Amino acid sequence: MTTKNITVQPSNKSDGENRKTEGSGLSLETINYPSDLRKLPVADLPEVCRLLRERIVSEVAVNPGHLASSLGVTEITVALHYVFNTPYDRIVWDVGHQAYGHKILTGRRDRFCMNRKLNGIMPFPSPKESEYDTCTCGHASNSISVALGMAVAARLTGNDDRHVIAVIGDGAMSGGLAFEGLNNVSSSPNDLLIVLNDNDMSIDRAVGGMEKYLLNLDTNETYNKLRFKVSRWLHSKGLLSDDRRNGIIRLNNALKSVISHQQNVFEGMNIRYFGPFDGHDVKELVRIMNQLKNMKGPKLLHLHTVKGKGYKPAEDNATLWHAPGNFDPETGKRIVGDSTNKPPKFQEVFGKTLLELAKMNPRIVGVTPAMPTGCSMNIMMEAMPERTFDVGIAEGHAVTFSAGMANDGLLPFCNIYSAFAQRSYDNIIHDVAILKLPVVLCLDRAGLVGEDGATHHGAFDMAALRPIPNLVISAPMDEMELRHLMYTAQLEGKGSFVIRYPRGRGSNIEWQCPFEEVPIGKGRKLRDGNSVAILSIGTTGVDVEKAIDSLSEERPDISPAHYDMRFVKPIDEDILSEVAQSFKHIVTVEDGVRTGGFGTAVMEWLSEHGYSIPVTRLGLPDSFVEQGTVTQLKEIVGIDSESIKRLLTRQLANLFFRKPKGTPCQH
Repeated sequence: MTTKNITVQPSNKSDGENRKTEGSGLSLETINYPSDLRKLPVADLPEVCRLLRERIVSEVAVNPGHLASSLGVTEITVALHYVFNTPYDRIVWDVGHQAYGHKILTGRRDRFCMNRKLNGIMPFPSPKESEYDTCTCGHASNSISVALGMAVAARLTGNDDRHVIAVIGDGAMSGGLAFEGLNNVSSSPNDLLIVLNDNDMSIDRAVGGMEKYLLNLDTNETYNKLRFKVSRWLHSKGLLSDDRRNGIIRLNNALKSVISHQQNVFEGMNIRYFGPFDGHDVKELVRIMNQLKNMKGPKLLHLHTVKGKGYKPAEDNATLWHAPGNFDPETGKRIVGDSTNKPPKFQEVFGKTLLELAKMNPRIVGVTPAMPTGCSMNIMMEAMPERTFDVGIAEGHAVTFSAGMANDGLLPFCNIYSAFAQRSYDNIIHDVAILKLPVVLCLDRAGLVGEDGATHHGAFDMAALRPIPNLVISAPMDEMELRHLMYTAQLEGKGSFVIRYPRGRGSNIEWQCPFEEVPIGKGRKLRDGNSVAILSIGTTGVDVEKAIDSLSEERPDISPAHYDMRFVKPIDEDILSEVAQSFKHIVTVEDGVRTGGFGTAVMEWLSEHGYSIPVTRLGLPDSFVEQGTVTQLKEIVGIDSESIKRLLTRQLANLFFRKPKGTPCQH
């Protein structure tokens, strides 16, 4: 296959205006929905793909998002909507960052410039936004299970003519849920089509036995064509019942394995396998999908694709161009802001500190589920490859694998994005906490993550993990505290230790401080004060400090106290006792959900110890927070410095000019 480098010409036209390519009679502006696409001759589809790539590149260049994955699946997207009658037919996307082309073709072309923005298009497909989006698909490996459920529903509700297609790729086949789905597909009556977008990637290069297997798997195309024709002829003659068909498939698979010296795991599960084919030949994809469209029984279409296809910079470095930020579409030069004299990202602090600790402690190993670059474990991976493990998109396995190593003398630092760690909840309880094993769970991207929206916010970790016995749950206020907590966690006898920290930059340029042990369950008083005490957890403490500084300039006579609690569990009872006895009101601030979170822990302690002091809890609401910048979202949910300042002003006015009601205030 030859690689064509798309050069995107800059345009000053508004998004709704015609953007015809010179010399072409086609324009994306004539394709509002897939029904318009299906009116075109097959010969026009390669040009549609080129125009679609051009639009994706030009928009993502100025409105950052996930680029390489959507470029790689362009032909598959066009072929699916051309062959199948969407939205009646169901396309279930796995890892929805593949779906930008899908969005453009399904009524959102003119609003695609608002992709991932506040009040704009959602970052990943969602049925709340479009009837063409069949399910929530922000995380990986769920498509086969969801699609099988839809296929069964179609059969039981009389919609037997509905086709259901699962599109899985970008490393998602390494996830355990995908195999659970395949197992059920093989044993349930269904006509599901699974499209495997095999680009040998997730975000970083895909790893593991399944990825190597897919890379080497080969089946003769002529053989598949012949077998398909024979099966249709036998069926037309009434010679191929379901029972006979399954028996013939099993015999055929066994003979093929003997002849080719190759076993096919999918056909071993009675799932018809076709491929691998070129996933960038859109006309051939249309032909194949039309052949498979009405074939009975489950089937898998294996397509080889190139992540970043059609835009050479993305092809050359798919990891970097997975989500490249702003860039010049003509030159491929990324527009990176000047980081000179700026605080580092928490991820960089984690990666460098982990390597520093690993050099000190030979028991330390690193584990990540397919995120070595994102979490900066690649720093240790490059220096100590034998002590770092990328386990693929398999968060539950990452935790249990870490537990096994911890059980026999190692000290794993298992780094998982907070939202993805939700998938490993049982593993944390069953395999780590019960035995109090020395596993350090580093929950990256905790709190609000911004433009990736509801599926990616690390909103629930504190509330979810707080009830689990034997866990230490901590959150650093800044980069130095992260270093100190990581150092503390690897000391002998600290047990199962959770450290949660946010995405993005910290607040200190000079962060490489000497290590200090942090006493477990002990917070720190940052400011003395009167009347109101603010208890913060994690980096919300930085916003609290800004709010108090601003308030002090306006009202120097008023000074709230501030405590950085450091630990959600065990919580600092000495600080809580001091605060309860000394202040008329408590404000708690957290970047997780209020329901069951840090503020709830404070209220539980006060209630259990007989205090009726009013508590105002600031945090995320009991609703899903959609996409926007972190700054915008913090303001919306009321945990930015200005919101905290306004709340303090109101609370102080109530305390000084009104008689306290004596009942807890829960906002």
